[in-house]
Formats: sequence, C-alpha cells, structure tokens
Amino acid sequence: MTSEYGRTVNPTVVYVARACLDALMGWVGVDGMVAAIRNPALLAAIDQHAAAVRDELGERITDAPALAEHARQVHAAAVAEGHEFPNPARLDWAHAPSYLVRLVAVCALAGVADCL
Repeated sequence: MTSEYGRTVNPTVVYVARACLDALMGWVGVDGMVAAIRNPALLAAIDQHAAAVRDELGERITDAPALAEHARQVHAAAVAEGHEFPNPARLDWAHAPSYLVRLVAVCALAGVADCL
C-alpha cells in the first residue's frame, strides 16, 4: 500500500475505481466529448461541471476512488429521481440532461488526472 495525502490507498480500490471510470468513459465520456468538440455550448457546460467537481473534491481531484464515487453518486441521484439513461450515441448532446453532462465532466477530469 502507498500513502497519498496522509491516508492509506488500497491498490485494489484504486484498480476498481479506475475500471469504473474507464467503463464510464466508454459509456458516456467518449460520445460526450466528441459532441463537445462540435458544440461550444456543450463544452462550456462540461467545463462548468468540471469546475464544480473540482470545488467539491478539492485535493482529491486526482484520486480515482473519489472521482468514481462522485460519478456513482450522480448516477444514483439520477436513478432516484426517475431519470432514464438514453443511448449516448443517439443522444442530442445539445440538449443533454445535466446528470449526463456531469458524468462527462468526471470523465474529462479522470483523463486529465491519468485515472483511466
């Protein structure tokens, strides 16, 4: 085990978190980021969501388990609110629901933090 930010990091937890983030990237991240390249308003929305995640996680922003847990919470909240999860490849990303934009932002942050 290694120590990061004064706490012990379990390699298995990190491995599972990275696998979850990788799956999230495959599910919504790639399609969302490709759409953002074509749509400046979507890119700005992703950037705003990424800033909110950075504010919430603080120094843990490069921590795969923290990013994966944040994504899990976003997904759980959307399910609890009764949101449906459309096929990202067929989604009109210009009108994407905020929970999907937040998940794409988590993917973008995970990529920058080398958590994939």
